[in-house]
Amino acid sequence: MSRLSAFNSPLLLGFDHFERVLDRVAKSQGEGYPPYNIEQIGDNGLRITLAVAGFSMDDLSVGLEDNQLVIRGRQGEDESGRVFLHRGIAARQFQRAFVLAEGIEVMAATLDNGLLHIDLMRPRPEPRVKSIPIQGGRSSGQDEALRTIDVTADQGGHGRSRPRTGQ
Repeated sequence: MSRLSAFNSPLLLGFDHFERVLDRVAKSQGEGYPPYNIEQIGDNGLRITLAVAGFSMDDLSVGLEDNQLVIRGRQGEDESGRVFLHRGIAARQFQRAFVLAEGIEVMAATLDNGLLHIDLMRPRPEPRVKSIPIQGGRSSGQDEALRTIDVTADQGGHGRSRPRTGQ
């Protein structure tokens, strides 16, 4: 059965990578361990906090893989010969992945009292203005005069254009 894509419109050029990102997010939603919080810190900061009680810094790894923040935990085998009558504290390995938007930077990771804090910074979007030259074709009868269109994005992401001629 073929899947209907939300990004198959001819007006959405170059958005096919969003579809792949959404697929990755859907696959990772079934994970429930370890529990985590995501909070906003300041205007451009985010903090992910994972509850990793029983894991030391040597048992944890944090890395970036294809715009994914991947946190892995693996505890060493307990070889002390202990016999548990009840084992309610989870001691299993885990992998938790968070898909990051383009431009988000990982600033720091700290382990404090069984909580792994990962601080992220979201860059401020800067308005971009770019002038695109328009070249006359051979059949236009012009002497290859260049015309440009200035495209300015406003705060809402809507573009305005105004033609300008130059030589």
